[in-house]
Amino acid sequence: MLKQNHLPHFEQAVLPHLDAAYNLARWLMHNERDAQDVAQEAYLRAFRFFPGFRGGDARAWLMKIVRNTCYTCLHVNRPLQDATEFDDNILPADSSAPNPEEGVFQNEDGTLVRRALEKLPANFREVLILRELEGMSYREIADITGMPAAGTVMSSLSRARGRLRQILTDLMSVRHRAKFTANCTCERMST
Repeated sequence: MLKQNHLPHFEQAVLPHLDAAYNLARWLMHNERDAQDVAQEAYLRAFRFFPGFRGGDARAWLMKIVRNTCYTCLHVNRPLQDATEFDDNILPADSSAPNPEEGVFQNEDGTLVRRALEKLPANFREVLILRELEGMSYREIADITGMPAAGTVMSSLSRARGRLRQILTDLMSVRHRAKFTANCTCERMST
């Protein structure tokens, strides 16, 4: 059991990262209630194992616990249906493709971006969340995910961004076709 004299150190080192921990859990779990449960379980684990924490980056240490707790929960409670491995032959990188993210990020509620992120395989979603939303370094992401080197993180991020770009392009074209169809229907009804 944790001694009382560790409590102030735990609160100082770990509690400031509660929002980041919950954010990662929410994106990995796809469910508010599960994310809350996982974040709470991760904090309990962090509290229990804090005496073994030897200093360093408490945020990265906590995020690794959150990630592992999420995957343990997903593995035990439901299959990882969206954890697909990336294959360059299926979706090659296309550097000349238009950049639909710029227009999408101007969308007030970001619904399209959220939908696109949810469609990503878990391994791509987590590196994007850690880098783009949480602002973590390549080294921190490598430590959290267990990837062997920062170069692997950069490669995964590149692939994740490419996949996200493709999903956004597809979602935007579906949205555009729906608006076009709705406009055509309205014009025919008004004539």
